[in-house]
Amino acid sequence: MSNQTKTAEKSDLEMNLRERVEAALEKARPTLQRDGGDIELLDVVDGVAKVRLQGACAGCPMSQMTLTWGVEQALKQEVPEIVRVETDQPLPSFGGMPLAR
Repeated sequence: MSNQTKTAEKSDLEMNLRERVEAALEKARPTLQRDGGDIELLDVVDGVAKVRLQGACAGCPMSQMTLTWGVEQALKQEVPEIVRVETDQPLPSFGGMPLAR
């Protein structure tokens, strides 16, 4: 098998994974939107979904919990290949202390 064929197959698998992650995020999105926020999928690399929190979620002190216990758990349930969800921006701290993962 040529490198070009392997690259094309990997690209198809990654696209399928990305589509599945997008579909899972669509299920979580209404909850975020109810509170004035939203989420954008930036990339999926090695089982890590990279996202951007938007609107009220971006500056909310509870955004770490939303990300970890809401979005990450929902994604892991729908897409078992996802091992972690990360944001592209620093998250606000809660009570002066960042929340541990």
